[in-house]
Amino acid sequence: MEKLIVLGTGNALATRCYNTCFAIDDGEGHHFLVDAGGGNGILRQLEDAHIPLETIHAMHVTHAHCDHILGVVWMIRAIGTKIKAGGYEPPFDIITRAERIPEIVRMCEITLEKKFCDLLGHEIRLIPIDNHVCKPVYGYEVEFFDIHSTKAPQTGFTLRLHNGRKLTCLGDEPYNPLCEAYVAGSDWMLCEAFCLYGDRERFKPYEKHHSTVKDAGELAESLGIPHLVLWHTEDKTIATRKAAYTAECKRYYSGDVHVPDDLEIIQL
Repeated sequence: MEKLIVLGTGNALATRCYNTCFAIDDGEGHHFLVDAGGGNGILRQLEDAHIPLETIHAMHVTHAHCDHILGVVWMIRAIGTKIKAGGYEPPFDIITRAERIPEIVRMCEITLEKKFCDLLGHEIRLIPIDNHVCKPVYGYEVEFFDIHSTKAPQTGFTLRLHNGRKLTCLGDEPYNPLCEAYVAGSDWMLCEAFCLYGDRERFKPYEKHHSTVKDAGELAESLGIPHLVLWHTEDKTIATRKAAYTAECKRYYSGDVHVPDDLEIIQL
């Protein structure tokens, strides 16, 4: 059965949980990794989630913010080490916007040994994408789209799961109606929700161009989304986050809401 494995749920400055990133388990021994958080914590999260590096042959980097891209260097080092030792069957594909590729290469040149950098473009492939591009990943036809970010250029994606359901990742900014063609008809929507609406003065989500739980719930209701996952949140209320966020979302949304903790597994 296909699963959403939640590796991290926090925003950029979270200290009580890992930065938001996740893997889709296709039920056939493969994992599609989306973002890698802000450091080598990604290796611990994968270990604790029981996801062997050997099962990850594709990852998508949504954008260049530090809490999404810096962990990519650690993935390259870890998988590169296994490739060099004969413990990983390449290639490892990193799928991202074309302008991200020289940035990733430069980060590796600054921080990694030459033997790892030499894998880039060969055993570790950097796959460029732009708006409205479809790429095959483990039998999925993944359609990437520009989320029309007001900050760093960013791609979301949609795919049809093997079970027939449609899953859409909106990235970590509020939904833009220009993306409706991609989101329409989704069974699962993965959406940021920085904080409770009642905490908006405390956490200033709108100043950071993020949403509240209320906003996300109203959006999912208006689009008729059956299943909603909320993450990329503040972590100061983490002890009560799941219950409080779920309760607020349910006031505006009649579907199935998930407010996961790190390492939670959601059946798709």
